[in-house]
Amino acid sequence: MRAVNVRAIALLGTLTLAACASHPRAQTGSSPVGETITVAVGPCFGFCPVYTVTITPDGLIRFNGQRHTALLGEQTRAAGKASYRMLARDLAAFRLRSGTEAVVDCTAAVSDTPPLTVTWADAAGGKTTATVQSGCPGGTGRVLVELLRDLPSRLGIADWAKQANRPG
Repeated sequence: MRAVNVRAIALLGTLTLAACASHPRAQTGSSPVGETITVAVGPCFGFCPVYTVTITPDGLIRFNGQRHTALLGEQTRAAGKASYRMLARDLAAFRLRSGTEAVVDCTAAVSDTPPLTVTWADAAGGKTTATVQSGCPGGTGRVLVELLRDLPSRLGIADWAKQANRPG
């Protein structure tokens, strides 16, 4: 009887530990189903457009112009699921394990250019973030900057995100 109890306790302990074990994602990979992708374009030392744009898996785009953009405030449009899938695929190389925050390698950061931050957020509130200076001249960061440079056109928000200077 005692041997059965010891085995039962050992089995129960093993199952409990297995249930609690985390299963980390690969170092990089595509966005999990249901994950939104947000790109934030930060300020520079001038009149650079400052905005965020989020795309959901169903292709809904939410743009929020904050400063020096043609449109200020929130705008929405439908881009379609294919737009989301293509962006998620293109950004997959920069997406690290869930919950990671990282600065993408750059040969020399130019400090007076806007920071670009890509955030992948899951439905449970978990976030993964990659940041790079938009003036990155080389390294992996340059590849990300070039990819994000065309983002407004790709998502159909170029007219909203373009630079605008207002009097006053």
